[in-house]
Amino acid sequence: MRILIGALAVALLVGCVGAGDLEQNEPSISAKTTKDPKRYALCVFPKWQNARTDASMAETENGYRLLIASHSMADELLDIVRTTGEVL
Repeated sequence: MRILIGALAVALLVGCVGAGDLEQNEPSISAKTTKDPKRYALCVFPKWQNARTDASMAETENGYRLLIASHSMADELLDIVRTTGEVL
């Protein structure tokens, strides 16, 4: 019984992921648009709110960050940043 409880505790701790942890990984999707970061964030954010009421949006130094987090874990993260260079 103790082994089962210990294994369950370890499994729960492994699942804890914060926004910083997600930033360290390669993005699942990377895309470019001609839209301004604010305009794009304001377009996407209502859709995130419809999917999950705990969605949040914050302005960052380079653009905007959309985050869905529950129970101290980051489930979804979208960083919208302005980059220089050619837009495809």
